Amino acid sequence: MKDITKKSDKDLQKTLREKREDLRKIRFNVSKKRDPKAARNIKKDVARILTELNSRTA
Repeated sequence: MKDITKKSDKDLQKTLREKREDLRKIRFNVSKKRDPKAARNIKKDVARILTELNSRTA
């Protein structure tokens, strides 16, 4: 998740969709064991991407 400032807007949007899908899978995967740190890290990555996208449009 390093160097998000160097990625294009299109790449960031794609990464954002992927991260949100991963988070959705983790959240609704009740049959298997979950790693709470994985969900936390994905949420932080989503926040970083959104922050970068918002700073570019402002």
